[in-house]
Amino acid sequence: MTASAAPRLDRDQARAGKLFVAPAMVLFVIFNALPVLGALALSFTDYDILTPPSWAGLGNYTRLFDDDTFITSLKNIVGYCLMFVPLMIVLSLLLALALNSRLPGMTIFRTIYFIPVVTSPVAAATVWAWMLNGHYGVINEALRLIGIDGPAWLGDPGTAMISIVLVTLWQGVGSNMLIYLAGLQGVPDYLYEAAALDGAGRWRSFLHITWPSLRTTTFFVTTLSLIGAFQLFDQAYVMTKGGPGQATLTPVYQIYETGFNRLQMGYASAQAFSLFLVIVAVTVINLRVNREETVE
Repeated sequence: MTASAAPRLDRDQARAGKLFVAPAMVLFVIFNALPVLGALALSFTDYDILTPPSWAGLGNYTRLFDDDTFITSLKNIVGYCLMFVPLMIVLSLLLALALNSRLPGMTIFRTIYFIPVVTSPVAAATVWAWMLNGHYGVINEALRLIGIDGPAWLGDPGTAMISIVLVTLWQGVGSNMLIYLAGLQGVPDYLYEAAALDGAGRWRSFLHITWPSLRTTTFFVTTLSLIGAFQLFDQAYVMTKGGPGQATLTPVYQIYETGFNRLQMGYASAQAFSLFLVIVAVTVINLRVNREETVE
């Protein structure tokens, strides 16, 4: 190949790459970027679908500070995150450690734990709402057999959010288990062999080899779990409708209520972008904490 032919080949390859990427980029702009920009513009207006939008400036955003319902939904989702995210990390890591072996049948168990991930959230929430029913649910019926009077899982403010946490853990732990499995299989075997020669047991090997090696994986799992937690909607909508009272009201559910039930599309857009800023802030804090731990 001559020297002049090489740049021409590079240009042809770059042109071909752009042509292959172009359809995906066009679809992204049409179905993602433009709706987001449209919603951002609506957040500065008063719009009820029935009449043309009118300019409101920052009125929708200043209204958020006096909206006790939206503030309550943010408090609820913070409490949900404090329960959900640590449990998700612990359970998915424990499952990955248990299934990270070459014993026969491990593939079957991995498949079983992953099945809830591909289950429809609405269908799963519907089944769980029936199972958790305080009067005729399967769980309370099983507790009665051993002499325990089960609570009204979804009808008690003290247990409603806990019930949603358990359901979302059941459905999401399988995907994070696979992420941790990939991380575990990337840890070199010679590190464990060297630790064994030094007399380190399983616990010390985990603390000094496995856990530090999974720091990046844990950051990834934590970030995905936090973002998914702040977007909780399906389970709260199907299982509790945000109740009892406002015990399980989430920001996304409140945005849905504001936009589609009250037809306050401008204010709902402002709520959505405020939630987006909260998610970005939490993600940045998580990133900085992870970096500080890595430096240490």
